[in-house]
Amino acid sequence: MSEAEEPRRIAKAGRHPTRPPVVHKRKGREGTGAPDGRVFLYGLHTVETALANPKRVIHAIYVTRNALARLEERGIVFPVPPQTVEPRWIDARVGEDAVHQGVLVETRPLEAVDLTDLGRAKLVLALDQVTDPHNVGAIMRSAVALGADALLTTTRHSAAETGVLAKSASGALDMLTHIEVVNLARALTTLRGEGFTVVGLDSEGPASLEETEVGRRTVLVLGAEGKGLRPVTREACDRLARIDVPGAIKSLNVSNAAVLSLYVVGRRQAERRG
Repeated sequence: MSEAEEPRRIAKAGRHPTRPPVVHKRKGREGTGAPDGRVFLYGLHTVETALANPKRVIHAIYVTRNALARLEERGIVFPVPPQTVEPRWIDARVGEDAVHQGVLVETRPLEAVDLTDLGRAKLVLALDQVTDPHNVGAIMRSAVALGADALLTTTRHSAAETGVLAKSASGALDMLTHIEVVNLARALTTLRGEGFTVVGLDSEGPASLEETEVGRRTVLVLGAEGKGLRPVTREACDRLARIDVPGAIKSLNVSNAAVLSLYVVGRRQAERRG
């Protein structure tokens, strides 16, 4: 991330490290140990971006002495007093395999934006029941990097906000407009009525994505690995397109397919504007 792209700093709230409360170790997968209704975010860049998001409700910040020094070197000031802990204290809450870099934030999950709040969005990425948090996080990161305006997912059968997803997104979780809908096909139909061209990625699509016509406002729809787009989602698309690759392996991981398709569609839209 360039200096121009770095998130803005939070106004100074003061430093008052205190002893952390006793929290019992929770069983479960990495990143799932937060109390009910909360989420743990960890990693220096992920936490820095979360603290810079005015929509974030921060309940507690836990840092090791080394991590606190690194954050202060970067000019980060905290909205609530940070509490100094040992690395193993964080390990017990997010898992020993989590790369937390000595910083953990307890926060409320972000609220999804309504479909009507897309504004002047030109490029929207929609995921049809993609549930792996590593993939969704990587897709968010690519979406921000390649200029997508929003991510559209379903309220069910989608990856929930967790520390794992946030770490994979590397800050993009707090930089990308996220919209959740109950019925994806219905939402896509609504967007078509608002002038969006809806293009679904399908390995059996009649034309390559490079050859497929896109609109000035485009929704790009990707399905889960293995299943692809559901029939009802396919029917809600204006057109289907495939990604042609030259190698012996003809399928891509969904996060890699997102990178390639976002780049292609973004370039096509730029050519139209030019």
